[in-house]
Amino acid sequence: MLSRLTALLTCAAMPALADAPQVMDCDWQASARNIAEPWEANTRTFSNGNVRLALLDTIEPAAGWAYLLILSPPFDELGSRQCRVIGTGGMGFAGMHFNALQSDYDPAQGLIFTLPVSLYQNSGDMREVPLRIVLNQATGQIETWLLN
Repeated sequence: MLSRLTALLTCAAMPALADAPQVMDCDWQASARNIAEPWEANTRTFSNGNVRLALLDTIEPAAGWAYLLILSPPFDELGSRQCRVIGTGGMGFAGMHFNALQSDYDPAQGLIFTLPVSLYQNSGDMREVPLRIVLNQATGQIETWLLN
């Protein structure tokens, strides 16, 4: 009985898990060729240039082409920043409105970013939701979630 209940709860949570944003180490998505053109409109710096965000366009898959690149402290022994990409469901988002990026700072949390992203739905429709990102530059921790 318990295993059946666990399976039911797992299946019920799957759509929510598929939409959960993921912070991933930089890989092929973070290639400079994927920075969306024009670069000056799709990249911004914060914290005296220590933090850079950029919209990445990997073209495919069509329902998951948009990633957010984050270069930020902490710096390694060579002076390089950490490199992370944010996507969902093992790929990117179905869209991202980088021009609507908002930033804030809370000394207790760190840099806070909010921007609208589009999620592909099984029905074929897109759902637009705000993505919230909190970056702690001291630890390098990045937390993400969707605001529904």
